[in-house]
Order: sequence, then structure tokens, then C-alpha cells
Amino acid sequence: MQTSPNSIERRLATTGGGLRGDGRGWTLVVVAAGWFLILGGRYLFPEILPHIREYFAVSNATAGLAITVVWAAYALMQFPAGAAADHLGERTLLVTCLVVSAGAVVAVSLAPTFGLFVVGCALFGLGTGLYGPARGMVLSDVFGDRDGTAIGATLAAGSVGSAAIPLVANTLVGPLSWQTTVALLAVPFLLVAVGIFRVVPQRTPTDPPPRPSVRGVARSLSTAVSRRSATAVVAATLLLFVMQGLSSFLPTYLISVKELSGGAAAGLFALFFLSGALAQSIAGNAADRLGDRTVLLALASFGVVPLAVLPFVEGLVPLAVVTILLGTRLGLDPVSNAYIIAVMPPAVRGMAWGFFRTLFFFLAATGSTVVGVFFDYGLRDEVFFVLAGITALGAGCYVYLPARDATER
Repeated sequence: MQTSPNSIERRLATTGGGLRGDGRGWTLVVVAAGWFLILGGRYLFPEILPHIREYFAVSNATAGLAITVVWAAYALMQFPAGAAADHLGERTLLVTCLVVSAGAVVAVSLAPTFGLFVVGCALFGLGTGLYGPARGMVLSDVFGDRDGTAIGATLAAGSVGSAAIPLVANTLVGPLSWQTTVALLAVPFLLVAVGIFRVVPQRTPTDPPPRPSVRGVARSLSTAVSRRSATAVVAATLLLFVMQGLSSFLPTYLISVKELSGGAAAGLFALFFLSGALAQSIAGNAADRLGDRTVLLALASFGVVPLAVLPFVEGLVPLAVVTILLGTRLGLDPVSNAYIIAVMPPAVRGMAWGFFRTLFFFLAATGSTVVGVFFDYGLRDEVFFVLAGITALGAGCYVYLPARDATER
């Protein structure tokens, strides 16, 4: 059966219409712009990693540790950020995140020693960690049953930022130095903070809950643990570990093993995230239509292939093709996020979402250090086979993923 152009046009119009109206379009724009900067800022560090390693005279594993600190600090903020969103409202958290992140990039750029550089990285991770839970809750509340599409569009904006910001940084780092390049990020962070303050409505609970005890928190979190959430979180942890290790050292691998120039490696790194942006924009909408498990299983299974073949590929054009295929794994994020949020009880959604994000981001943050150790021991090709195997384990989890509305036994 053929799909007519008119049918496609109607479908696109329906999808776009579901994201506009009642101020929802501007909400999506400013929230996505914030994620563009945050994710682009985090992936700026792998791009300038060779400059950092040279400037501070540290090993691959030590430099990778700095990136692990960014993501570990980011992870640690997910639980308190989710709980704070329930108490303070999402807008307050989003604005605070962007202001703190602006200060953090200035601190990183001024660090005179590697130890203080790592402290700045931790501050950046803590600041950016406020954004994720509030971002997901805003989009889920505003867009309802179109949340997969809205989250997909936002994460796609983040992937574009992950491509654009490191690519621009690669151009600027020579004439301006890596310190000045990093510090320049403070300006757009503050501008988007103003936009979010003006556009996103403040949500204040009509009857704010009392401060919970440790036992109360544990009891609340236990209501969010189910076969659905546990399966999705285990899979997300495995796949995010792979993503963290891959993205942290892909530019270094392309330069040191595939012998590409810095500019070519930066271009392929940008291509990785542009491919991911396309995958994310398609995957969220596809999951709304086809179901979460179908899309997650297909993307995770396919993600094994480019990791396994990368060590055997030579030449700029073949590497570009493999890089595009590698980027499709980013399509997992909007579907996984929307699924986990949807299966949690509304009363504890912010707290539970923050807790789960802390769990899988903190564990996955070690990917940078682990891959750095492989690099230092000369196992630069072999590590991709390990990452392919871990991806296969994540895909296996999705085989057993229940539907959102499945009855728990």
C-alpha cells in the first residue's frame, strides 16, 4: 500500500499541530534551546580533550576521569533535582540550572591546575544536572500523549548542540585558546535562562507536601519500582555506559588510530550527533505510533553493528558512513525517557524520575574512565568490541520490556 503525498502532509501537519497552540510551541523552543546548550557544553569536553591533556600534561585515563566527574556530578543531582521539581516547580529549576552552568564554564576556563579544573567540571555537572528531570516533567505535563514527540524534538535539539558546539569550538580553540572558548558559553546560557523565565509557566503545588523522612522517601520510591521501570532502567544504564565511553574518546580515536586531522575528526563527531538528532526526531514519533518496545529493541539491536565494524574501517568516507550509523543509537533516549516517566505513579514522578536518572547516569559515567584505561593499555580497537557486547545486553533487556499499560504481577 502506497502512502500518498497528501497523506504524508496531513500526518506531518497533525504532528506539528500537536506541538503548538496555547503557548506550547514557545515552551518547546526555550526548553529545547536550554538542552541544546547543556548537552553541547558537556560534549565540548571530549572535543577539547587533547588540548586539556596537553595543557595539564595528564594521561588518557586521567583526562577521561575529568569527563567522568562531569557526568557523575550530573548524575548525583538527578534525584534531588527531581524532588525539588515537585516542591519548587520546573521553571525555577531550569533557570537555576542555566545560571549555575554559566558560572561553572567561567570557573573551568580560569582553572590554573588540573585539580581545580576537575572541581570546575564537578560544578558544571552539578549545575547541568538540575535540567533533566524538570525538562522531562515540563514536556510530559504540557504535551500529554504527544510527550514522545516533544521529548524527541528536545533531545534532537540537544544532539544538534552536541554537533554544533564542539565543531565551533574546534574552530575557535586555535586562535582563542580552549579557556576562552569554554568561557564564551556563559553568554548563551544566561540568555536562554531569561527566555525560560519569561515563557515557561511557574507550577507551584497548591498543597506542598511536607519534607519527607528517609523512610518516607524510601516508601515513595518503592511505589515506582516495577518490572516495567526496572527493565527500562537496566537497559538505559547499559546503553548509556556505552554512549558515555564512545562519545568521550571518539575524536581521540579518529585522530590517534584512524589518523584523521583534528578538523576531520571534529566534523565526524558533529556528524555523529546530527545523525542522532535525526534519529531522535523520528524515534519519538515512531514510538507514539508503533509502541516503545518495538522502537527500542530495533535501535539497540542495530547499534551493535557499527561498533563491531568500526575497527575494520579505514578512509574518511567509510568512517563517515559508520559514524552516521553510530549516531542512530541516540534515538533510544526520547523513547526510553518517555516510557520511564509514563510508568511511574504521578504522585512521586519527579522524585522517582530523579532517582532513576541518578542511578543510571552515575553508573554510566564510569564509561569515560573505563575506555580511557583501555586506550592507555593500547587496546583502542578492542574496546569497541566490548562496547558492542554491552549494547547487545541492553537490547536483550528490551526483549522483555512490558507495554506501558501492562498489568504488574
